[in-house]
Amino acid sequence: MLPRNPNLNLKRTLITFLDKCKSMLQLNQLHALVITFGLSQDDLFMSRIVSFSALSDSNNTDYSYRALLNLQDPTIFEWNSVIRGYSKSKNPNKSISVFVKMLQVGIYPDHLTYPFLAKATSRLLRKELGVSIHGHVIKSGFEIDRFVANSLIHMYGSCGDIVYARKVFDGAPVKNLVSWNSMVDGYAKCGYLDLARGLFDLMPERDVRSWSCLIDGYTKSGNYGDAMAVFEKMRTSGPKANEVTMVSVLCACAHLGALDKGRMMHQYLVDNGFELNLVLRTSLIDMYAKCGAVEEAFAVFRGVSLRKSDVLIWNAMIGGLATHGLVKESLDLYTEMQIAGIKPDEITFLCLLSACAHGGLVKQASYFFEGLGKNGMTPKTEHYACMVDVMARAGQVAEAYQFLCQMPVEPTASMLGALLSGCMNHGKLDLAELIGKKLIELDPEHDGRYVGLSNVYAIGRRWDEARIMREAMERRGVKKTPGYSFLEMSGAHHRFIAHDKSHPSSEQIYAMLSFIVSQMQFGVLKEGQEHCLYGIEGI
Repeated sequence: MLPRNPNLNLKRTLITFLDKCKSMLQLNQLHALVITFGLSQDDLFMSRIVSFSALSDSNNTDYSYRALLNLQDPTIFEWNSVIRGYSKSKNPNKSISVFVKMLQVGIYPDHLTYPFLAKATSRLLRKELGVSIHGHVIKSGFEIDRFVANSLIHMYGSCGDIVYARKVFDGAPVKNLVSWNSMVDGYAKCGYLDLARGLFDLMPERDVRSWSCLIDGYTKSGNYGDAMAVFEKMRTSGPKANEVTMVSVLCACAHLGALDKGRMMHQYLVDNGFELNLVLRTSLIDMYAKCGAVEEAFAVFRGVSLRKSDVLIWNAMIGGLATHGLVKESLDLYTEMQIAGIKPDEITFLCLLSACAHGGLVKQASYFFEGLGKNGMTPKTEHYACMVDVMARAGQVAEAYQFLCQMPVEPTASMLGALLSGCMNHGKLDLAELIGKKLIELDPEHDGRYVGLSNVYAIGRRWDEARIMREAMERRGVKKTPGYSFLEMSGAHHRFIAHDKSHPSSEQIYAMLSFIVSQMQFGVLKEGQEHCLYGIEGI
C-alpha cells in the first residue's frame, strides 16, 4: 500500500516523470498520482502540470485553467502560463478573461503578462482592447520594459495603427533588434512600404527576420518585383534565408509567373539544406501550378507521404489543376483525398467549385455547394460567387440571377461581374444591362464597370448609350487602368502595355510584330487564292 506522505525519493521520481512527459494522456496519469499522494497544492508539481497542459504541443489550455482554479494560492507563473496558452489558441479572447479573473483575485501582473496579452490582441485585431492593455501597462509602470514595449509595437502594427506603434517605438529608451524588426514589420503590414524600407536601411544591424519582414511586406502588397530584388540583395549581403523568407519568395515567383526563377528557388532550398516540410512543399506546388508547370507541381505533391499530408497541400494541388482547366484530374484528386482520410475545408470546396466552373459542371457544383453544409461549414461570399460563375458560364444566366437574388448575403462586385460576363457571352443583353447598372452603383470608382456596360450597349449596337457611358466615366474622373502582360525570358521580367514604346527593345519588337502580321496576312491571302482556284477547277 502506498504511503500517504511520499518520501523525498518519490517526489524526485514524480518530478522526473513530469519533466519527461510527452502527452496529455501521460500528464493525466501523473496528475492523478499527484492528487493521490496529497500533492495537489504543491507548487513544485502543479507549476509543471499547468505549464505543460497550457504550452506543450499536445496542449489543453482549458485543462490547465481548471487545474489553476483548483489551487489555493496560484503563482503569477501559473497565471501567465494559462494566459500565454490561450493567446496562441483558437480562442485568444480567453486570455483576456483569465487576465480579468487574475486581477479580481488580487494577483498583480508582471513584465511577462503583458506581452502575452498583446499577442492575443494582435491575433484578435482589436485595437480598442490593445489600448486598454496599454493603459494597464502604464499604470503598472512597465512601459519602459523593452520586452513589453516590443510587444506593444507589434500589437499596434498588427491592428493597423502605425502612428501609435511608432510612438511606442520612439518612446522606448533602449531599442534592440526586436524593436526595429517589430517596427519594420508594422510598416510593412500596414502597407507603408517606403517607410518600412527607409527604417530597414537605418537599422544598426539586421537578421533574417528583418529581411523577411520587408520581403513579406512587398509580396503581400503586390510588389513582387521589389520582393525578389530585396531577396537577391539578401543572398549577396544578408543572412541565410529561412522558411518564412522562402514562402514569401515563392509566392512572389508564383504571381510573377516566373517559372525559371521559381525553379532556381527550388534548387536554392535543396542546396541550402532546407527540410522540405509541408509548408514549403505547398508553396512550391502553388508556385509551379500558377506558373503553368502542372507536372512539376504534381511531382512535388507526390513526394509527400499520404500519412504526413494535410488539407492545405491537397487544396494547392486541386486548385492548381482547376486553374488550368484540368477538371477531371481535379475532381479525381478530391476523391483520392477522401480515400486518404483528409477532411476538406472551405478552401477545398472553393477549389472544387472553381473546377466545375471551368468545366461547365452545374450539377456537380450544386453537389459540392451542398457539401459545405453537410460538412458543418457555412458558405462564404466566395462560394456564392463561384456558384454564380458556374451557372453564368454554362449559359444558365436566369437561374444564376435567381440564385443571386435568393442568397442570404449581399451580392458583391465579383458575383455581378461573373453574371455580366455570362450574359454577354450568351447574348442576354437585357439582363446584362440591368447587372451593368447595378455594378456601377456598387462600385462607381472602378473603370471596368463603365467599360463593361458600354460594351453591353456596343454589342447591341446602341452607340449613343455606349458613348454616354464613356462620357459619364470621364465626368467622374475615373481613369481606365491599362492592362499589361508579363514575359519572363532568360530570368528577366518584361512588362508590356498596349501601344507602349518605353521598352528598350521596342523598335525590334514592333518590327518583328509587323513581320508576323504581314506573314499572317499573306497566309490568309494565299488561302483565299487557293479557294478561288479550287472553285474555278470545280466548275
